[in-house]
Amino acid sequence: MPLIPQWDLKPRHRQLVALIKSYRRELVLASGCMLLAAACEGATAYLIKYAVDEVFIARNEWWLRFIPVAVLVAFFLKSASTYGQGYLMHRVGRGIIRELRNRMYDRIQDLPLSFFQAEQTGNLISRLTNDVNIVRAMVSNAVTASLKEVCSVIVLVVVIFQLDWEMALLAFGVLPFAFLPLVHFGRRIRKLSTRGQEATAEMTAFLHETIAGAKIVKAFGMERYEKERFYARSQRLYRFDMREAKIDELTSPLMEFIGGVGMAAAIFYGGYRVLNGNLTPGTFTGVLTAILSLYRPVKRISKLNNAVQRGLAATDRIFDILERPPESRKGHALKDLSFKPEVIAFEDVSFRYGDQNVEPVLDRVNFKARSGQVTAIVGMSGGGKTSLVNLIPRFYDVTAGCIRINDQDIREFSLSSLRRQIAIVTQEPILFNESIRDNIAYGNRSASQADIETAAEAAFVSVFADRLPQGLDTPIGELGSRLSGGERQRICIARALVKNAPILILDEATSALDSESETLVQRALDNLMQGRTTFVIAHRLSTIVHADQIIVMAGGRIVEEGPHEALMANAGEYYKLYQMQYGGHSEMLHCAHGV
Repeated sequence: MPLIPQWDLKPRHRQLVALIKSYRRELVLASGCMLLAAACEGATAYLIKYAVDEVFIARNEWWLRFIPVAVLVAFFLKSASTYGQGYLMHRVGRGIIRELRNRMYDRIQDLPLSFFQAEQTGNLISRLTNDVNIVRAMVSNAVTASLKEVCSVIVLVVVIFQLDWEMALLAFGVLPFAFLPLVHFGRRIRKLSTRGQEATAEMTAFLHETIAGAKIVKAFGMERYEKERFYARSQRLYRFDMREAKIDELTSPLMEFIGGVGMAAAIFYGGYRVLNGNLTPGTFTGVLTAILSLYRPVKRISKLNNAVQRGLAATDRIFDILERPPESRKGHALKDLSFKPEVIAFEDVSFRYGDQNVEPVLDRVNFKARSGQVTAIVGMSGGGKTSLVNLIPRFYDVTAGCIRINDQDIREFSLSSLRRQIAIVTQEPILFNESIRDNIAYGNRSASQADIETAAEAAFVSVFADRLPQGLDTPIGELGSRLSGGERQRICIARALVKNAPILILDEATSALDSESETLVQRALDNLMQGRTTFVIAHRLSTIVHADQIIVMAGGRIVEEGPHEALMANAGEYYKLYQMQYGGHSEMLHCAHGV
C-alpha cells in the first residue's frame, strides 16, 4: 500500500510496532474477524447479483426464499465479527497504552532532579495523558480500521474481478490518483499535530500553575489577567486544531470525487454493455454495489492515515522521555553504602548548572562533617548553600573535586543505598493527599504502627492530630492543604524520624513559620538531630548558635568557618550577618546563648 512509506518509521516507531506485535494472539483473532466481516460484505454483492438475475428477471421462487435468509446470515456474521474485532483491538490498544504509560512514568521517576527543574509539570502530565491517548486512538481505531478496510478492499477487489474484469480495470484506473493527496496531507498533518500537542501541553502547564496558585491570583486581583492569558492559549490551540481539521476534512471529499470519476466511467461502460447484451443487469448491479462498497474503505483509509500521522507525532513526544538516560546510569554506582557514615568530606568541590560556560555556583569548597555533629551553612541568598547540600544525595553531581564518605567517593555508591542514609526536611513541606499516618511512613513503608506513633509524639504531630476526627488516619488534602504550615512541617520531621537515616539535611526548615510554630518545630528538630550528622541551612542565625561548626558562604566559596563564639569574635562576615538580623539586640542574644 502507498500508505506505508508515508509513515516514515523511525527506530522509536518500530519499538511501538514491536509492542503491537507482542499481542499476536489478539491480532490473529481480530484479523480472522476482519476477514469474515469482509467476506460477508463481498457476499452481499453476489447476493444482489442473484437477486436481480434470478428473482426479478428469471422469477425463480427458490432464490426468493433463499436470498433473504442468506442476507440475514451474512449481516449477522458481519455484525458478530465486527464486534469481535473491535473488542480485541481495543484490548490491544489499551494494553499498549498501559505499557507505554507505565514505562513513561517509570522513566520519569528515574530521571535526575535537573530534568524536573527544566520541564513544566503540566507538560509532563500532558504527555502522560493527552499524548498517550492519541497513540491509543491510533492503535485502537486507526490501525484497527486500517486492517479492517484493507481486508475489505482485498475481498471486494476479488469479487469485482470475478464478476467482470473489464469494469474492474476501468474502476480501478483512478485509484492511484486517489492516493496521491496522502503524500502531502500526511506530512502536513504530522507537523500540525506535533504543534497542536505542544500547545495542549502548554495549556496544561498553565492550568496546573494557575489552579495551584489560585490563592495568589485572587490575593493580587489577577483573575482578569489570567483569563486573558488562558484565552490566548486557547485561541492558539484552536488555530492549530482548525488548520488540522481543514486538511483532515479535505482528504475525504477529494478521495470521494476521484472515486466518483471511476464510478461514472464504470456506469457508462457497464450500462453500454448491458444495452448491447454483453452484460447481465444482475452482474452490472453487483459490480456497482461492490465498487460502491470498495470506495468506502478506500476513503476511510485516507482519513485513517491522518490519524496515524497524529499518533506518530505523539509517539515522538513520548519517546523523547523514554529515551532520556535515567539517573542511575550516571557515575559508577558500583557499591552498596551499608556502613555508618563517620566522616563526610568535601574536597575541592566545584559545581555549575548545565553549560560549562556558566559561572560556577560552588568554587573549591573544602570542609568535613563528622558523625553526630551539626554543621550549619549560612550566607546571603545566592551564595550556594542549597546547591551544596543537594550534592550530598547526588541530586546533582560535582563538576570538579569530590565528596567522600569515610574516604570513599560517593559516586562509587548506588544512588538507592546512598539516599537510604539521608533524610531531608525542606523549607516547603511536601506532603501527599493521604492520611497523616501514610505521610509519616512515606520514607519507610515497613515502619510499625508503634514507630509511627513514637515519631508523631517526638515531632509534636500528636498535639494537633489528637484533635482531628480520625487522628493520625485523617486525610490532609492536596499538599497538606487542610493543615497549617507548622503542622505540615512537623509531619515532615516525623517522616524523617521514621526513616531513621544517619545523615540529616535541614534546608531552612523553620524560615517560613511564625514564632509559635517555630518554637514547636525547633523542639521537634532538636529531637530529630540527636545522634545524626546534620547539615542545617539556616536563615535565622539564632537557631544555629549551638552548631558544632558554622560555614559562612559567599559567592560559592567558604569565607569563614568555626563555632558561633569564634566567628563572632572574628568580627568578619558572620558577625555582619548577625548584626544585620539582630542589630542592637545582638548583645542581649549573646548573653541569652551564653556567649
